Amino acid sequence: MLCVVFGTVLALGHAVVVRHRAAGGADLAALAAADHWMEGGTAACERADRVARAQNARLVRCAVTGEVSDVSVTSGRGPFAVEVRARAGPAGGVAPPTGGAAPDAVAGRPGPVLGAGAVGAAGLGPGPVP
Repeated sequence: MLCVVFGTVLALGHAVVVRHRAAGGADLAALAAADHWMEGGTAACERADRVARAQNARLVRCAVTGEVSDVSVTSGRGPFAVEVRARAGPAGGVAPPTGGAAPDAVAGRPGPVLGAGAVGAAGLGPGPVP
């Protein structure tokens, strides 16, 4: 019984590590693509791919619209595979590529600058603090 509990704890710990690795890779890849937006979408996404691979993650989707990059990265294998999406761009509240309003723009705050899912890389939330 103790071995089952220990194995479960190890599996959950591994799942958390994989999720954090994917989130970090997604955040860094999105920042790299946004930093190189002037070189064109293809060059920016190639840069994001290199950064994701350096983080032991794989870039599965990359879109650059203006100065905003939107990427998805995957990390892990088998039942521990996870895919994380991140956006990066200027802090001026640029609308997301889908054309809708940024979530925080409704409350009068600028839209998200960097974020993987609900929490950014620093754990401070999806965007700047008002």
